[in-house]
Amino acid sequence: MTQPPPYGPPAGSPVAPHHPAYPAYPTPPAKPPVRVWDVVLTSVLLVLLGVLAAIVSFFGFFLAMASDPCGVRDCSTELIGLGMLTAVGLPWVVLLVAVVVAIVMMVKRHIAFWIPLVAVPLVIGSWFVGAFIASAGVPTG
Repeated sequence: MTQPPPYGPPAGSPVAPHHPAYPAYPTPPAKPPVRVWDVVLTSVLLVLLGVLAAIVSFFGFFLAMASDPCGVRDCSTELIGLGMLTAVGLPWVVLLVAVVVAIVMMVKRHIAFWIPLVAVPLVIGSWFVGAFIASAGVPTG
């Protein structure tokens, strides 16, 4: 049995990369396959989340009516305005974050359909956060 040369093959000698004397570097792990069903489902759910964000944002404009009793009471129009802007703008922020996170997850080939599902209560809850802020601007009694 012959020993392999200590520093590589002799100059000009053809040696295949799989030659046992010269082991090949390990191949990098293969990426998981693209899950088409996840990409389609995530895309559909993100579109539906966008529709929900538009609806919740539309209802946020109705929080301006919290200032209706302000002719008789001393109200904080700043809090009412902040609550309305929160209810109008926060659903779009949640949607943007959900879209970015879902795209990153799909690029890394992880399951991503759950991200829009988690964002649904956050979008709906953003209206309630805005309503809470707006109602803080109207004193009771």
